[in-house]
Amino acid sequence: MTLSKYQRIVLKLSGEALMGDQGFGISPDVIKYVAEEVRSIFDLGVQIALVVGGGNIFRGIAASSFDMDRSSADHMGMLATVINSLALQDALEKKGVQTRVQTAISIDEVAEPYILRRAIRHLEKGRVVIFAAGTGNPYFTTDTAAVLRAQEIHAEILLKATKVDGMFDSDPVVNKNAKFIKTITYMEALKKQLKVMDMTAISLAMDNKLPLVVFNLSGKGNVRKIVCGERIGTRITS
Repeated sequence: MTLSKYQRIVLKLSGEALMGDQGFGISPDVIKYVAEEVRSIFDLGVQIALVVGGGNIFRGIAASSFDMDRSSADHMGMLATVINSLALQDALEKKGVQTRVQTAISIDEVAEPYILRRAIRHLEKGRVVIFAAGTGNPYFTTDTAAVLRAQEIHAEILLKATKVDGMFDSDPVVNKNAKFIKTITYMEALKKQLKVMDMTAISLAMDNKLPLVVFNLSGKGNVRKIVCGERIGTRITS
């Protein structure tokens, strides 16, 4: 019988991961695939919280570059994460996984407000919790929100799902000779300014000794392998 190494995890999904090859929006095939991956670790008895980005719909930092006010742009990005979270909730519940969306901004008609004790209670009752709208504050990425929520709910590890196999010493899309990094310290990641994860998020994880794993979401079964202790992707620790 396969056993999980962790009791409670946070899985961070980028918005871009949900659009697949479409270039924009949510791919039905990808959202179904993500739900299956989450279900595979849910069946192991793992308590799962998800944090979803919104870059497939709207990126606040990109909008601010063409003269939109950054705070307004970031709030639009937060709403994009809510859209993704609701789509993911629907896909998970179609797989028989009870799911609750909690948002850092008040949208009572579509989701619960973020309340820490309620979130933990949902996890203890075997429900997946999706944290939407980032931290509720502009200028903070959903990576930072994922680390913050992981600390608040006392998750044992944060898994960051990406389109690449992990962290490299340079951009593997641009440089075909980029070297894969299997293990790296928080401080090394900060010094090298590796762009796979937000620097503020890495700093916060370092301050609280939260282990991070950056891995390729498209590798079927990768989430389950990591949860069961296999070395997939790049591990960032002290």
